[in-house]
Amino acid sequence: MFKEFKDFIMTGNVIDLAVAVLLAGAMGLVVSGFVGDIMMPIVGHFSGGVDFADMKVVLSEAIIAADGSITKPENAIMYGKWINAIINLIIVGFVLFIIVKAYNKTKTPPAPVQEAPKGPTTEELLIEIRDALKK
Repeated sequence: MFKEFKDFIMTGNVIDLAVAVLLAGAMGLVVSGFVGDIMMPIVGHFSGGVDFADMKVVLSEAIIAADGSITKPENAIMYGKWINAIINLIIVGFVLFIIVKAYNKTKTPPAPVQEAPKGPTTEELLIEIRDALKK
């Protein structure tokens, strides 16, 4: 059983999948950093200094006691984080599109399929038989 498991794990498909998952996680971190630290400040600058991560709809305000402690936390819909997630998705999709497009250019086109030489049709064979019988 151990040998079968070892054979399964060492197949190329499982190792390729593991590498792909690890690279996808790293790519996600890179894109999140790019969007959060580079893209969103630029978008915020052109949208009047708005930081999307802070955008929210407050459903109920926080209740703060006299000593400064929070007795009831704020309840809010954080739609700005959702906007950041959508921008992340668009950027990751675009990067994957570029990668797949570049990969497809490197693949060699399949060799054209050569058709088998055509033999005589049934009518041609019948004509040949007729002509042979006439002789």
